[in-house]
Amino acid sequence: MLPEILPRPAAIGNAEYRDRRATLMAELPADSAVLLPGATLVTRSRDSEYPFRQASDFHYLTGFPEPDALLVLLPGRAEGESVLFCQDRDPALETWTGIRLGAEGARREHGVDQAFENAEREARLDELLDGRTTCYLMFDDADSLALAQAVRHRLAARARRGAQPPLAFADLAPLLHEQRLIKSAAELELLRHAGAISARAHCRAMAAARPGLAEYHLQAELEHEFHWQGGSGPAYASIVGGGANACVLHYVENRAPLRDGDLVLIDAGAEFDLYAGDITRTFPVGGRFTAAQRELYAVVLEAQERALEAVRPGTTLAAIHDGVVRHLTAGLVHLGLLDGDVQARIDDGSIKRFYPHSTSHWLGLDVHDVGDYRRDGEPRPLTPGMVLTVEPGLYIPDDDDIQAAFRGIGIRIEDDIVVTAEGCEVLTADVPKQVADIEALMDNF
Repeated sequence: MLPEILPRPAAIGNAEYRDRRATLMAELPADSAVLLPGATLVTRSRDSEYPFRQASDFHYLTGFPEPDALLVLLPGRAEGESVLFCQDRDPALETWTGIRLGAEGARREHGVDQAFENAEREARLDELLDGRTTCYLMFDDADSLALAQAVRHRLAARARRGAQPPLAFADLAPLLHEQRLIKSAAELELLRHAGAISARAHCRAMAAARPGLAEYHLQAELEHEFHWQGGSGPAYASIVGGGANACVLHYVENRAPLRDGDLVLIDAGAEFDLYAGDITRTFPVGGRFTAAQRELYAVVLEAQERALEAVRPGTTLAAIHDGVVRHLTAGLVHLGLLDGDVQARIDDGSIKRFYPHSTSHWLGLDVHDVGDYRRDGEPRPLTPGMVLTVEPGLYIPDDDDIQAAFRGIGIRIEDDIVVTAEGCEVLTADVPKQVADIEALMDNF
């Protein structure tokens, strides 16, 4: 019997993309312009490319799916405030690589005011930016900066004939990324779906796990489910770490055998319509936790449960992290992996040997999504519509000063959370994390 196919949520419509552009332009001076390129194809080897994935910022404002596109926003322009440049139509090439929308298709299907093919880009850009005082672009994108500088240079060369080049460049990232931080209702539906797909994939990997398989077998189970449910694949490189490999935070080799008596840590999430899921679960290869594994797992699980209870409007990620650090440190002292007073071990940084990362990050179009974590030097309060992860972990090195039963154990538990007016919603609750539930799921297959 084929696996169930989940109902797909509605795609984000052109009206929302138009609203996003209007919201951004409302923050800009009337005589400004925005230059925002999309992504381009990246060579994998010789004449083959990696699968195309649109740049997140560009997708957020357009939904346009083709490479080598450029969005220009011109607040107050009577002929149209949004202009999209796209690939030229080329019937011979399209026979090999697929139909291109072209200018007319881009305008019709993606709701921009005007569209032109890239053959016209240079001449049209000079016309569009002539007289615009400030040009907003991504300062960390060298191609954007080079494009804007070229336009300014050409216009400056024609200054005696009345051309007026932009006087200044400004960074678009703070404005656009602040806007992206708060998710719309349509975005939340896509994130719920990415979370649901990711949860099913983790359950499938748990059910398949057994001694004698390799890490890549579980990776295959995960990624089959991602694609089966209509996702584009993993939102990031899937991590499947058995035994001590779980102590490598971004372990992606996924080639080692899975051994009875070891835990396996899976950190993996599906991408659906460019929105990311991000789940981590840790479970026993053979279906049963050892006593030491169970003790350490209980410390991480309780830290995560307390952190989830703390997610609500007004609190900060820094406060949530501090609570996790305190709980993990107390647990390690209780188990004898740290000595002495809990506060002293927090103050001297001893916990960082076992917990070297933060508890949370933003989630959205990027798995480590955009948006400032601090405002005016202080941690920013959470507000409804923010989406984040909560992912405490403990990673015990295989060192001689460590109790033998705990050496080489890595445990992380991660869920995706949306902040609501009342508290929070866990988007990835469908994959078990209680010890009894994990063992029961694995025992049924």
